[in-house]
Amino acid sequence: MSSNTHRDREILSNASGPAGKLSAFLKLSGPGWLQSAITLGGGSLGGALYLGVLGGYQMLWLQAVAIIIGVIMLSAIAYITLSIKIRPYQAINQYINPVLGVGWITATILANMIFILPQFSLCFDALDNNLLAGSLGDSRGSQIGVSAVLVILALAAVIMSFRPGVMSRIFDISLKVIVGLIVLCFLFVVVYLTRTDELDWAQIWRGFIPDFSQWNQPANQIATLINGLPEQWQAFWNENIIKNQRQVIISTTATAVGINMTFLLPYSMIARGWDKPFRGLARWDLITAMAIPFIIVTSCIVLASANAFHGKADEAFLSNDPAMIQDSKMFAGAMGVLEKRMIAEQGDNALADINAMPSTSDEEKAAQKTAKKQKIAQYASTLPTDERKLAATLVKPNTNQLAKSLEPLLGEKNANLVFGLGAFAMGFSTIIILMLINGYAVAEVCGGYNNNILRIVGAVLAAAAGFSWIWLWAGQSKTWLIIVASTFAAILLPIAYFAFFLLMNNKQLLGSEKPQGYRMWIWNALMLIGVGGALAQAILATSLQIQKPETGSIVIGAVSAFLVLMLVGFSARIPQQKSEASVVTEVSESS
Repeated sequence: MSSNTHRDREILSNASGPAGKLSAFLKLSGPGWLQSAITLGGGSLGGALYLGVLGGYQMLWLQAVAIIIGVIMLSAIAYITLSIKIRPYQAINQYINPVLGVGWITATILANMIFILPQFSLCFDALDNNLLAGSLGDSRGSQIGVSAVLVILALAAVIMSFRPGVMSRIFDISLKVIVGLIVLCFLFVVVYLTRTDELDWAQIWRGFIPDFSQWNQPANQIATLINGLPEQWQAFWNENIIKNQRQVIISTTATAVGINMTFLLPYSMIARGWDKPFRGLARWDLITAMAIPFIIVTSCIVLASANAFHGKADEAFLSNDPAMIQDSKMFAGAMGVLEKRMIAEQGDNALADINAMPSTSDEEKAAQKTAKKQKIAQYASTLPTDERKLAATLVKPNTNQLAKSLEPLLGEKNANLVFGLGAFAMGFSTIIILMLINGYAVAEVCGGYNNNILRIVGAVLAAAAGFSWIWLWAGQSKTWLIIVASTFAAILLPIAYFAFFLLMNNKQLLGSEKPQGYRMWIWNALMLIGVGGALAQAILATSLQIQKPETGSIVIGAVSAFLVLMLVGFSARIPQQKSEASVVTEVSESS
C-alpha cells in the first residue's frame, strides 16, 4: 500500500462532523475530476453548440438527463469496484462473460483512439482562430508543430499521474484548475447575456423539463418558420431538420458518458488504493466534480448558442445580393441543404451545366467550384427569408462564430480569448485523460497492470492516434470517422452497463457486500433505467446507420456477430466454485 493510500485513509478516518467530512472529501476528490475532464471535451462542446442552434432552450434537458443517468451507472460501478478485491476486467471475465470483458476493454481502447482525433483538431482551431488571431495559418507545418507540443505536454501530465506522491497531487490540482477554467469561461458568457436581458429565464427553466416529442418534431421557433411556408416545402424542411435533430440527440447523449469512462472510473480508484470506506466519497466525487460542472458548462453553451443562432441568420445570408450571400460565414455550411432545395424544385439537372464543366486540372476544379457557389448563391437569393433562416439552422457553428456574441461588450480580442481558453482547455484536458485511460487499458489487457512502462506505451499509442488528425481528420475520412465513433459509442455502451448490472447482482462475487432488500430493489431499478436508456440510444443509433448504404451492412454484421459471441461467452466463462472468503484473498497489488 502506497504512502498516498495511507494518507487518504488517515484523512478519511479522522474526519468528524459535516464540516470535517466535507473538508476530507474536498482534499481527496480526484476520480470525479478525471471523469469531468474527459466528458467536457470536443464532443460535449460540439453537441451543446448544435443543440442550441436546433432546439433553442427546449433541449436543455437532454444533456442533464444523460449525465444524471451516467452518474447512477458510474456510482454502481464505483460501489462494485470498491467492494471486491479483484479488478473489474477480471471480475467480468470470471464471473459474467469473457466476451463482455474482452469487448469492454477492446471497445475502450478503440474509442480512445478515435475520440482523441477531434480533440487535437479542437485545440489547434482554438489556438489559431480564437487565441492567436489566425497567425498559425492552416499549414501542415503549423499543425505538426502544435500537435507535437500537445503530445509532449500531455504525456508529461500522464506520467505525473502514474507516479505516487507529490507528482500525482500536482496532476490532480492541474485537472481541477482546467475544469474550473472551462466552467468559468462558459459561465461568464451566460452572466453577460443575463446582464444584457438577452435570456428568457422562464423559457430556460421550462427547457429542463424532458420532452421526448423532439425526436419527431422541430423546436417551437423552427416549427413556426416551417408552418409559414407553402405546404409543398414544409415536408422538405421538416425532414432535414428532424434528421439533424435526431443525430444531435444521439451524439450528445453518447458523449455525456462514453464506454471509456466506465473503464476510467474503477481503474482510477484502484490506482489510488480506494476500497470499501471510500464508497461515499466516490458518489460525492461523481456528483460534485463531474455532474455539476458538466450540467453548468453544457447548459451555458446551449444558452449562448441558442441566443446567437437559433432561428437566426446573419445579415449577409439574408441579403438579396448573391455576392453578399457568398460572403456570409453561414454560406459554406448551408450549401449542401441549399443544393438539395434547388434540386427538389428544379430537378436533377439543376446543376447539369456546372457538372459538365471540365475538371481535370486544379484550375478547372477551382473554376467549377466557384461557378457552383455562384449558382447556389444566386438561387438562395430568390428564397424567402424564412427558408434561409431554416437553412442557417442546419449550419454547425464553431467557437469563432459563437465568440462574436460577446463582441459588443468585450470586443473581438477578449471575446475570442474567453471562448478560446474554454475550447482549448476542453480539448487538452480530454487528450490527457484519453491517454491515461489507454495506458491503464493496454497494461491490463497485456497482463501487466502495475507496469508503468506498459501504461506509458498505451498512452503513447493514443497520442500517436491523436497526432494523425492532421491526415485523418479531414474531408471524407473525417465524415467516416465521425460515423464510426458515434455509432461505436452508442452501440457499445449498453455492453458495459449490462456487464456491471450483472456484477451488482452476483452474490458469488460480492458476497456480503451485495445490497439486500429494498437497497437491492433501488439499485436494480436505477441501473435498469441506465441500461434501458443506453439500449434505446443504441437501437436508435443502429437504426439510423442501417438506413445508410455505406454503413448499413457493416453495422448489421458487427452487431450480429457480437451478439452471437456474447451468447457463446455466457457458457464459456471460467467456473467459479470459490467461496467468498477465498475471493477476498485474491487481493490485487494495486488495491
